[in-house]
Amino acid sequence: MNKISVAIATYNGEKYIFEQLESVLKNIKNDDEIIISDDGSTDNTLSIIASLQDPRIKIIPGPKQGIIKNFENAINHTTGDLIFLADQDDVWKENKVATVVSYFNEDPKLLLTVHDCNITDESLNITNESFFRFRNSKNGFLNNIIKNSFMGCCMTFRSELKSLIVPIPKEMMMHDQWIGLIALRKGKVTFIPEQLLLYRRHGSNSSDFNRNSVLKMITNRLLILKLLHQHKKNQRRTK
Repeated sequence: MNKISVAIATYNGEKYIFEQLESVLKNIKNDDEIIISDDGSTDNTLSIIASLQDPRIKIIPGPKQGIIKNFENAINHTTGDLIFLADQDDVWKENKVATVVSYFNEDPKLLLTVHDCNITDESLNITNESFFRFRNSKNGFLNNIIKNSFMGCCMTFRSELKSLIVPIPKEMMMHDQWIGLIALRKGKVTFIPEQLLLYRRHGSNSSDFNRNSVLKMITNRLLILKLLHQHKKNQRRTK
């Protein structure tokens, strides 16, 4: 049976962290773990987490270098077979882990999954039934160079991917796109159509749906291709 690790990066998340952790804890077994890398919260985030008094939750100090390195730190400390990424402000549906794990159990070659979700407002009122439809999400390496369909809070991957994705280049704008592209290059990726999470949108989200200028979009994609090429060269040297 797979041990589940949930990697969460927190920073001043007092408003929603309790509800999120409650939903995660309902999904996992007694021998699973939640690794929280906290990047120096100055609000009540840490005391709220401590109030849950659950031994499955482990808090580690973050590197204080931004959200990408904070997530990397959490991922590095996981010990499970399957690693779920989670934001500090969403809510997992009760069938999330069971559904995702079933895909991995059915296909030993599957390296990473990303599932659909409902988009909500800050009060969890659904504003869009499907992120996949909203984003026109598509599988495939080229598709996700052109337009990223990976969203970290909906992603799960096998632990063997850890050594391939870290360190995440500091030039990357999104850790989830980096992880997804490496997985697509190394193995099988599946997009799960079920909506297994309430993706909360509010004024403090670390990601947004705003579109960059055409020049910025082209520059970003050329940078990603450069970083992936360097990653490939580095992997060859270490073999």
